Amino acid sequence: MQTPVTIVILAAGLGTRMKSRKAKVLHRAGGKTLVEHVVDTALQLAPAERVFVVVGHQAEEVRQTVSPQGVRFFEQREQKGTGHAVLVGREQLATLGGYLVILYGDCPLLRAETLRSLIARAEGGSAAGVLLTALMEDPTGYGRVIRDARGHVAAIVEQKAASPEQLAVREANMGIYCLRADLFWKHAGEIRPDNPAHEYYLTDMVEILNRAGHYLEAIQVADAKEVLGINNRQELAEVDRLFRDRKVRELMLGGVTIEKPETVTVDAGVTIGMDSVVEPFAQILGNTKIGENCRIGACAIVRDSELADEVEIGPFTMVGTSRVERGAHVGPFARLRLENEVGPGAHVGNFVELKKARMGAGAKANHLAYLGDAQIGAASNIGAGTITCNYDGTLKHVTRIGERAFVGSNSTLVAPVEIGDGAYLAAGSVITEPVPADALALGRARQTVKPDWARKRRQLGKK
Repeated sequence: MQTPVTIVILAAGLGTRMKSRKAKVLHRAGGKTLVEHVVDTALQLAPAERVFVVVGHQAEEVRQTVSPQGVRFFEQREQKGTGHAVLVGREQLATLGGYLVILYGDCPLLRAETLRSLIARAEGGSAAGVLLTALMEDPTGYGRVIRDARGHVAAIVEQKAASPEQLAVREANMGIYCLRADLFWKHAGEIRPDNPAHEYYLTDMVEILNRAGHYLEAIQVADAKEVLGINNRQELAEVDRLFRDRKVRELMLGGVTIEKPETVTVDAGVTIGMDSVVEPFAQILGNTKIGENCRIGACAIVRDSELADEVEIGPFTMVGTSRVERGAHVGPFARLRLENEVGPGAHVGNFVELKKARMGAGAKANHLAYLGDAQIGAASNIGAGTITCNYDGTLKHVTRIGERAFVGSNSTLVAPVEIGDGAYLAAGSVITEPVPADALALGRARQTVKPDWARKRRQLGKK
């Protein structure tokens, strides 16, 4: 693209048909909010300083959602139509020149390639702009695109105002425009709210520009689904499915085996290396990065985490905001709850929960343990039933376990406490004091056996 492009994304509406207290553009599909998808696409075409989001309903929430991407904002305090939404930014937008591209925050499937074709068509001709259309089997509810003998856009006729002949037209206006900015701003003030809703509509620019001696062209999108807006929960679910299908196809073509792909959920920001295997009903979410030769077990959930090569996540395991190093094994039925680091070759077994824990290379916790705020050295072994008592009712405290330590089953480590390298903790111990390197620590009461006590008690009960 040779000419500068400014993109305006209309995201101010409530979306009443969603039947939600949340703004429509904040609903999620494919792992992101609808407006995030549109902003991602826009940033492939224009720098962040030339991408503007028009906010209105729940303006602050929308700002917070997409402001990390560096885009700018205008606020439409009263929703008075699509034309009014663009006009609220006139003072700044009119100075930018080039082309003005108008998108909608509820059209997340729109691809950058489609918009590049739209802009290229505008650059390659002398039209005042180009709009995107689609041939639809049933265009009910959409404005019909009426072309003149030259194929230019003569008018956009809304459903309620269309004649029977016009209603038979299957080419529908998708409301996505690439317009010469100079001509748009020269004539934008001519848009009038002369309609039953008393709103300012962008579609009026077709007649306005034609009347001024200019013309508009239209190009048809290959697949109408790409440009359909979302109006209700059913359409939201369908768009989510399309995102998921698109993503799993991309991964499989890149060398990832996905078993029963129709059951697997993978977010758009996920990357997975070659020869990795994803089993049925797994969910891989957020910005997760998975290396090569990994296996993600059936029904596992991995969110915003990083897995190195040759990692195995067992079935029904949850991994959140954690890093798992090469060759480590986690699960089945394990939970890496928050900000964990699992070292190379380490093992986290069934019904083990980690929270802000670091496990060194080759460390093992194979059964039934809770390790919170813990640092566990390389090659240490954590027995079944071990817990770190990290919370005193007010503050969290850290447990430090050195390398090659052995923690016996059913041990209770009351933090803050430190276990030295090579130390041995006897099973069933309650540890409250530091244990030096290579020492044996026992923290349990001496066993007492009273012969015949149980028999005598039973006899007393019979009297």
